[in-house]
Amino acid sequence: MRQWLGLVAVSLGVALIVVDITIVNVILAPIIEDLEVTSVEAQWVQESYAIIFAALLLISGRLSDLHGARKIFLIGLVVFGLTSLVAAVAPNGGLLILARFLQGIGGAMILPTSLALVNATFTGKARGQAFAVWGSTIGAAAAVGPLLGGWLADFSWRWAFGINIPLVALIIAGALYYLPASPRTRGSIDVLGGVLSAIGLGFLAFGLIEGRTYGWLKTIEPLEVAGISWSGGPSPVFVAFVVSILVMVVFWRRQTALSRRNEEPLMDVRLFSIASFRNGNVVTLVVGLGEFGIIAVMPLWLQFALDYSAFQAGLALVALAAGSFCASGASFSMSSAPITLVRLGLILEAAGLAMLGLIAATDSAWWLIAIALFVYGIGVGFATAQVTNIVLVDVPAESAGQGSGLQSASRELGAALGIAVLTTLFFTTITSNLRDSLTGSGVPDEQARELSGVVTDSAGSVIPGLAADPQTASAADAARQAMADAIEVSSYVCAGLLLLALAATLFVKPRNPGGGSAAEDKHEVTKPEPSAH
Repeated sequence: MRQWLGLVAVSLGVALIVVDITIVNVILAPIIEDLEVTSVEAQWVQESYAIIFAALLLISGRLSDLHGARKIFLIGLVVFGLTSLVAAVAPNGGLLILARFLQGIGGAMILPTSLALVNATFTGKARGQAFAVWGSTIGAAAAVGPLLGGWLADFSWRWAFGINIPLVALIIAGALYYLPASPRTRGSIDVLGGVLSAIGLGFLAFGLIEGRTYGWLKTIEPLEVAGISWSGGPSPVFVAFVVSILVMVVFWRRQTALSRRNEEPLMDVRLFSIASFRNGNVVTLVVGLGEFGIIAVMPLWLQFALDYSAFQAGLALVALAAGSFCASGASFSMSSAPITLVRLGLILEAAGLAMLGLIAATDSAWWLIAIALFVYGIGVGFATAQVTNIVLVDVPAESAGQGSGLQSASRELGAALGIAVLTTLFFTTITSNLRDSLTGSGVPDEQARELSGVVTDSAGSVIPGLAADPQTASAADAARQAMADAIEVSSYVCAGLLLLALAATLFVKPRNPGGGSAAEDKHEVTKPEPSAH
């Protein structure tokens, strides 16, 4: 029972960092109004957390091996709690952005260490069950974030950050009491490798997140940072991708050289010789592509095409969370076959998204949306949890932190890529379909282009205003239909990506399919060293 209570603390820690990725989307409007931040500052409030989060995952994984997963998990919680307090009381946009950057550091310490803790604490059938709880928490938290944000925004946006503080205190107490001290590996950290990985992953995350804003190849919107403006010429996103590729090539060569000399790399490239780890990370990346993109655009359709409030849009996504938790319960009796659960989950995810595409309209019934999201949520609960299980099942115990960091990086980069692809597809479809609809109804081409541009640039938020004016009411109807069409296309594309992930699972064949660990098979479980915590 003690280890399961420890799992509750770990899962709640993961829930906090996932919620803080999605919750800001809902509270951004009141932040802009209250702090009078510019559009550029608002964008950094929204995305600085995710960029630094992705940049530090490999470093956190290595620190987890060297100093113990529980210790790094607790430090991450402290950082997350303190920076949440700073964000909650921030008097201006600058301090709020700084707090969000620092929150990302805490989040990057929590996610891979949570994986390492689950991987080390549970064995056999219980291991698959524990990952079912862990994975369902991620799926549910991603869905609950917008609901929680919409509800808290009715009081004050500051509570969206302030609520983290008592929760962090509760989780720290639970982790200290119920989680044993973690094993440690003797060694040191590759500082240069850490710097290279942070730069490479950070620039890659920036490019994936900001591509639609600043342009993929040429600059379409000036980038302003610390009073410096980048306008014209190659896009900062394109340059970021180039820098990322070059730096990651240098990083990989360095890690390969260190591994061959049996020194201490930040990332042991020999892990990729483990087939289940290598191929499982490919599946993780593709699953992230298909899962997270649709969650990013669906609230826009619900609010501006179906006239849901922010709270109602969040409430609709509760069906996804409910499905995810149902999958967690069902997984307990089937956790001995994790690869089967991954495949079942991906099929259900694709089916739920295909249903969403079929029913997407300007008057879709809420109960049909709920059914589609419930089916999708069951799939998320199965697939997200157990793909992590199969990725880590053959990783030696002494490399659990590195393995968890790499798996977390695959998940986050897949999610960032999925959001980049889906938002680009979503808004491109809206622009094209709305312009064609308006010109087809007799609106002059120049005016049609202007209207479609305004709708796209506002992410649909101008639609209620257009509907209120009799002269533009027909344009609002056309914009709603364009959003429904965009959701339909996006749903089918995501379903296709998840079926691609399903095909990729054919190459994943864990040596320990029952959920043991590589270390157990060799009877080489690392013993914890004495520690002060």
